[in-house]
Amino acid sequence: MKTLCEIIKAQVGANYLNLETAIKTYDRNALVCGAPAWRYVYHTIHSADKWFFNPFVFDEPPFHEDGMDNPDNPCAIELSDTELLEYLEKVKQKTFGYLDALKDKELCECPPDCVFTRMDLVLMQCRHLNIHVGMLNGQTIERTGKFPVTVGPNSADKLKNGLYEI
Repeated sequence: MKTLCEIIKAQVGANYLNLETAIKTYDRNALVCGAPAWRYVYHTIHSADKWFFNPFVFDEPPFHEDGMDNPDNPCAIELSDTELLEYLEKVKQKTFGYLDALKDKELCECPPDCVFTRMDLVLMQCRHLNIHVGMLNGQTIERTGKFPVTVGPNSADKLKNGLYEI
């Protein structure tokens, strides 16, 4: 029987694959509420990096500029899609390592200095990832008329036919 943490890991893995597909298919310069779409990609990855584990005990990535995680704030840095995908991969590996070490009973506990349980944090990030993947994919559909592939934990092989639904 699978542990809760194993089930969560499979679902989160699918979420990360869907975000990766969204990055590979979106128009990075398309405006979303006045900000280029790549800023929302960064916002989404940064949120997973910070809020999945413990937002109150967090070290910013080395390329982060103060306020950069809020797409409404101007910033001097522009990350390429390659840099965004590299950051996503680091966060994915960090997440998988965390979930591999986590015990089911710890899901009901709060991390140090945090007001949320680990399960709250996991669910908040799954919701957040899905919101932004949907937003990015909606723009892609509007622009191209094609629907980016979305996967579940048992359907990642759908990507073998390309980035768009057939």
